[in-house]
Formats: sequence, structure tokens, C-alpha cells
Amino acid sequence: MGPIYEILIADDHPLFRSALFQALSSGLSAEIKLTEAGSIAELQALLDQRSSWDLVLLDLNMPGAHGFSGLVLLRSHYPHVPVIVISAQEEAAVVKRARDFGASGFIPKSSSLENIQKSVQDVLDGDVCWPAQVDENVAPLSAEEEAISTQLASLTPQQFRVLSMVCDGLLNKQIAYELSVSEATIKAHVTAIFRKLGVRTRTQAALALQHMELARSGRQSHS
Repeated sequence: MGPIYEILIADDHPLFRSALFQALSSGLSAEIKLTEAGSIAELQALLDQRSSWDLVLLDLNMPGAHGFSGLVLLRSHYPHVPVIVISAQEEAAVVKRARDFGASGFIPKSSSLENIQKSVQDVLDGDVCWPAQVDENVAPLSAEEEAISTQLASLTPQQFRVLSMVCDGLLNKQIAYELSVSEATIKAHVTAIFRKLGVRTRTQAALALQHMELARSGRQSHS
């Protein structure tokens, strides 16, 4: 009997998770075990519990992901776990940014089940999976994107959770309640986050995270 691959599906749409589940349960040559997460927080909790996952399938638009920030977090704290980005945003710039930020592949949500199966199998076999039309003419990462991704990578997983909640507009006491820690602990986290990001206010911290959003990946940003 061959190996059993443990795969995390991180997507906030139950219907799409179910479709992936069906596609992968029946279409791979190896036996797999699938675990689902509906947010970055759930994904982090699963990775904190056990680090020996074989693959993460990551939706860039799920709660707490803040564009490519979730991918940066995964690559910095769990570098041994390959990540395939799955997204309904299939623009060349989004695909190239996913590669720039360390993903092992990109699966458009419009892909056929056969293509999804092949892409996952390729990465499990140690290869990569990129759409044929990756556009090398897309502008490389800007100095600002490079700097912010490096700063985000320096955050601990707990600090990333706190930053995500700060950007969602939660107050320190609300974050403390959500994470079951003291307000003083959250204040200490916020101070450390501001120092690492080189910012002074919650608004500036939110703006830094917004630079990692998908809309900024193209040559033009559409509001």
C-alpha cells in the first residue's frame, strides 16, 4: 500500500470545498486524507496542531487572508508545506504574484476536475503546476511589496492573527476576548506589530496589509 497524503483545503465556500473533496478523493493515484478550513485562523490552528501536512490548497479571498498576506504567512512559518493557490481571480498578475510569493502552483477556479487532479498530483510528486499562460511581462514585485512581505514574514502567527483583527476594525478588548488572552497581551502584540511594520497607527497598519490585496496586483487598481 502506498503513502497516504494529508491535504488541507483552505477555502470559505463549502460548495467549492465539497467539489474539491470529490475531485481529489477519486482522481489521484495515491490515497489521500482531506481536512477543511474555512478561514486563515482555522488553517493556522490546524498547522499549529501538526506540521506534517503534505499540501495546502489556499483560496486567496478567504477570511483573514488579506490577499497574498496569508500566502506570505504560510511560506514564512511553514516553508516545508507546499501551497497551491486556488482563485477565481485568474489575471496574469495574480498568477505571477502567487509564484513570486512562494506558491508551488496556481489552479484557476474555472479549471476542469481533471486539471485540478493533475495539478495536485504534480505538486505531491514534487513538481510545480502553473497555467500555461503565466505572463512574464507582468511587472515584478515593487520595492514596497518586497518590503511589506518581508515585514509580514517577521510576524509570529499570533501577531498575524492580531493584525488581521486590527485591520477588520476590532478594538484591543474585542481581540483579547476573541483570542482568550488579556487586553495587556494584545497591547503588547500591537506594539510589536507596529514596530515590525514600521507604522505608528492602526490605520497605517491596515494600509500596509492592503498593499498585499489582489486588486493591487494588476497594473491598475480598480476600486
